[in-house]
Amino acid sequence: MRSKLMVGNWKMNGSLAANASLVAELLSGMSAITCRVAVCVPSAYLAQMQVLLSGSPIGYGAQDVSDHASGAYTGEVSASMLQDFAVRYCIVGHSERRLYHAESDVLVAVKAQRALAAGITPIVCVGETQAEREAGQTEAVVKRQLAAVIHANGHCISEIVVAYEPVWAVGTGLTATPEQAQQVHAVLRAQLQAASSHADRVSILYGGSMNAGNAAQLLAQPDVDGGLIGGAALKAPDFLSMLKTASR
Repeated sequence: MRSKLMVGNWKMNGSLAANASLVAELLSGMSAITCRVAVCVPSAYLAQMQVLLSGSPIGYGAQDVSDHASGAYTGEVSASMLQDFAVRYCIVGHSERRLYHAESDVLVAVKAQRALAAGITPIVCVGETQAEREAGQTEAVVKRQLAAVIHANGHCISEIVVAYEPVWAVGTGLTATPEQAQQVHAVLRAQLQAASSHADRVSILYGGSMNAGNAAQLLAQPDVDGGLIGGAALKAPDFLSMLKTASR
C-alpha cells in the first residue's frame, strides 16, 4: 500500500523570515505525522531549505527545471544545479507553467526526463480546463499529457509522481468532488499500469484547491494518494491539519 504523500507548493511566495517561521512551525508539529511530506519552494530559497530541512521529516523540492543540461539559457535552472542542493522533488508541467509559459506536453516530458536523470523525482502535473471538461474531453486531455511523459520516460515511469490538477480548480476555490477526482485518478492509474508492471509504486496526487475542510473526503478515495497543496500549505495550522488527516 502506498503511503500518502503531501506536497506544499509555495508558488511565488515567501521571504527568508517568513520561510523560517513557517518551517519552524511545521517541524514543531510533525511528531504525529506518518505520511510523506515535502515543500516545493522558489529556487531562490533552496539553499535555505537545505539548511532548515536536511535530516528532517520534511523533504523539499523545486517548482520547475530547465529542459537543457547547461548553456546560454539565461534565467534557467538545470537539474544538476538542483542536485547541488540535494533537491528530492521537482514539479514539472504545472498548469500555470503550461498556461503562462506555453509549455507543451513534449517539453514537460523532457523536463521530467532531466529530473529523473539527476535522481530527482518529478511531480508531473496534468489536468483539463473548464472548457475541456464541459466538452467531455477530460479523459482525453489528461491521457494525452501523461502519454508524452510515458513515451519519453517509459523505462523508469514508476519513479515519477503524478498530480491531477483540474485547471478550473487551481487557485479558484473550486474543487473537484471526491467522485470526480477518483474517476480521473482511476484513468491515470490504468494508463500507468498499461505502461509499467511497477506502476503501482506511482503516487497520484490531487491538486486543485485541496484544503483542511475537504482533504479527508478526497484522501479517502482509493486512487488519491495525497495532495499537491497551494495556498493552504502557506498556513502552518492548515497544512498540519491536512498532514494529520493523511496520516490516519
